[in-house]
Amino acid sequence: MELRQLGYFVTVAEELHFGRAAERLHIVQSAVSQQVRRLERELGAELFDRSPRQVRLTPAGERLLPEARAVLAAAERARAAVGARPRGLRLGTCTGLGEHLDRVLARFAEQTPGVQGVPVELVSVSAGERFARVADGRLDAAFVRAAEPVPGVRVVPLWRDPLVAVVPAGHPVATRAEASLADLAEAPLALTARRANPALVDLVVGACHAAGFTPVRGPVGGSLQDTLATIGAGPAPLWTVVYASHARLLRSPRVAFVPFAAELALETGLAVRDGGPDAAAPLDAFLAACAAAADDLGS
Repeated sequence: MELRQLGYFVTVAEELHFGRAAERLHIVQSAVSQQVRRLERELGAELFDRSPRQVRLTPAGERLLPEARAVLAAAERARAAVGARPRGLRLGTCTGLGEHLDRVLARFAEQTPGVQGVPVELVSVSAGERFARVADGRLDAAFVRAAEPVPGVRVVPLWRDPLVAVVPAGHPVATRAEASLADLAEAPLALTARRANPALVDLVVGACHAAGFTPVRGPVGGSLQDTLATIGAGPAPLWTVVYASHARLLRSPRVAFVPFAAELALETGLAVRDGGPDAAAPLDAFLAACAAAADDLGS
């Protein structure tokens, strides 16, 4: 059994899709499949139920997943203990941080000489996986939104992230200073699947219900850029939401970003491990940088 095989297995278990796992690992899909098959043969058990429509963990896979994560975390600690590579700050990120992330990293770079030059590794994984990696030490901290912490992890509140509506440039709402949800009731809503971001979906759909309508579901899938291109291409009206901090970094003449008249926002926090991680000094400085960035928002 190789660490590489366990790493591939964990990545597929997180994505539940061999193609997406291969993209994250920056290797071809056949290599991922081959190594997972070898691991299954060595263990004498099927780890995934591979149906034509979806990939799911088998009971054996579910039992192996926490053990595999523990082995990988132990290997990471062993490398750090002998100085196999410089100890940096490993941070989990979430979608739509936009200019917030730039502001925090800039503030972190301005901290005291004791933490200057600390390498920062940004890791993009699902919210549940971010909590798991903070809990077992594979991440020092992670940005999360509107999420309940898991045992061994606490969430430090940082700032509120307002949402803005994204509509075609020719839509009547596009030229207004603010958007009313009622003005968007007839247009399909292109929103991510709830399993991918339950807090966001519940917030937006709940606000639509409060405004007196159930949103018509538009196309789901692809990247944010794909969704923006679809909205801008028309001719049928379509809308979505993005975080205001992210919208300021997006540019497209075919769509408009319009604040909501009644604010829709989610709380962003930083998940950290209880008890203090090994990287306490740089993490303390990073928390100070987050607090300074949050103060910048209010000034």
